[in-house]
Amino acid sequence: MKRAVSVSLGSSKRNKKVVIHFDDTPVSVERIGADGDADKARQLFAELDGKVDALGVGGVELYLRVAGKEYPLRSGLGLIKDVKQTPAVDGRGLKHTLERRVFELAAEQLGGIPHYRRAFVTLGVDRYGMAQAVADVADEIVFGDLMFALGIPIAVTGLDNLRRLARVLLPIVAKLPISMVYPTGEKQETIEPKFEKYWAQADLIAGDFLYIRKHMPDDLAGKDILTNTTTAADVELLKARGVRWLITTTPRYEGRSFGTNMMEAALTAYAGKGRPLTEDELNELIDRLGLRPHVQRLNP
Repeated sequence: MKRAVSVSLGSSKRNKKVVIHFDDTPVSVERIGADGDADKARQLFAELDGKVDALGVGGVELYLRVAGKEYPLRSGLGLIKDVKQTPAVDGRGLKHTLERRVFELAAEQLGGIPHYRRAFVTLGVDRYGMAQAVADVADEIVFGDLMFALGIPIAVTGLDNLRRLARVLLPIVAKLPISMVYPTGEKQETIEPKFEKYWAQADLIAGDFLYIRKHMPDDLAGKDILTNTTTAADVELLKARGVRWLITTTPRYEGRSFGTNMMEAALTAYAGKGRPLTEDELNELIDRLGLRPHVQRLNP
């Protein structure tokens, strides 16, 4: 059996292990949370190196890619400095394939490609493929990158402005500790609503689920959510707040969807090439294996 393990800086309360099948090949998929402890995560990566078929890096990126340019993140790359044998992926390959194609791949389940008046993306620079996909289906798109990552109460409107912001901001952000820009460990468990007018104005909310969960308002009635990793408890939380459609970019297994890093690690393990897969290789597997986003109607 192939084995893929994601080590995440996130909460261990979200741990999960399942066996999934690609064609007739079983792949053991396991997510291990380090509760925000970078030293623990670094040790786990070192211990697993050479013992599994692929590693996923969760809760932090290795590189951020915006408009074709990649920015290395020191905090992410430092976690895998002792990994020498096993391919380690952070999910950015699927962010620019599966997430970029999310509405195309989900069209059958949604009854067609949807259209939205206004979309609010909590953070765009870390999921640029998703941002592009949202821009394709929304008349207006607002990004919360400055608000949520840096606490600056300024909305960024449109992909062009996001690209300009990325060119200025990412060389600086890439050098910051991950705890300064991303909720890790127990910080993921609290909900602190922020910038509520932007949530209220949008009919589509998109982005990393940890940012959505941490800052969402009580009332999300009639809104659609496009995101990544959700557990069964997360789904119930969104349902209680009135969300209409929940679209997760990765498939659901035994009650939860896994992050793009975990799914990319699973595909890397399945392919058995001993290296990260190219975008062309990932798109070929997405089509051949029939990987599709998960679409769920939560409220009328």
